[in-house]
Amino acid sequence: MTAYDLLLAPFADYGFMRRALVACLCLGLGSGPIGVFLMLRRMSLVGDAMSHAVLPGAAIGYLVAGSLSLTAMGLGGLVAGLSVALLSGMVSRVTSLQEDASFASFYLSSLALGVLIVSLRGSNVDLLHVLFGTILAIDAPALYEIGVISTVTLTVLAIIYRPLVAECFDPGFLRAIGGRGPIYHFLFLLLVVLNLVASFQALGTLMAVGLMMLPAAIAQLWSRSLPSMMAIAAASATASGYLGLIASYHLGLASGPTIIMTAALLYGLSIFLAPSGLARRYFPRPHLKG
Repeated sequence: MTAYDLLLAPFADYGFMRRALVACLCLGLGSGPIGVFLMLRRMSLVGDAMSHAVLPGAAIGYLVAGSLSLTAMGLGGLVAGLSVALLSGMVSRVTSLQEDASFASFYLSSLALGVLIVSLRGSNVDLLHVLFGTILAIDAPALYEIGVISTVTLTVLAIIYRPLVAECFDPGFLRAIGGRGPIYHFLFLLLVVLNLVASFQALGTLMAVGLMMLPAAIAQLWSRSLPSMMAIAAASATASGYLGLIASYHLGLASGPTIIMTAALLYGLSIFLAPSGLARRYFPRPHLKG
């Protein structure tokens, strides 16, 4: 097998593979930087909770469309995800519950409700598609939607970058100077939900957060500069998508889980090889002697 057959032929020969690759590229560019900010804000598990929260809206979109329409399911997931984010924030402010407990309560309820809705009308195959995604079934409208979400994400991040960084590291300072921190917090949650909806269409609700948090963890192991962390996260997410698609094609594996497992493999390698990894800690380089 030549290098062309191994690395390029699947995308040259099949349109669905090209669409899946473009979807992975868009998801990596948008979800990677968002995952870095989630990690910096210590909201990694909140992102996972919100990925499950989109399921009821996606299930309702599935019932209304009468088929696995990614556009209808995406719009439903967007409404459900934003509703859970807003309700969780409101409950944590008017009760004694912390925000993480509020998110956990709503996400468990949403996950159960979504599975129940799908099971009322769909088959087990439909439920598996909703939970684990259908990246090889991405059509042109869904691809346009994912591309628009990635473009909006990068544009909004560029506009609110400085106040968002300040809100992450020192929200008290931002409040002191009248920086309207809650507005930036809401915009950030909106970007999180949008990218989860985009990832949901490709990877399903159970793994939608995978291309956010695993690349962000990889980036944190390799860098301490925020811009470089965002770049490394985006690059590792897109690389995971490409290598995962190649592996799934040649080995006959499910594409979505293979992409996430590829990201997990890169994360495992980073734990050992990164500057802050185990190899540098237990096998340090000898100092030069004068």
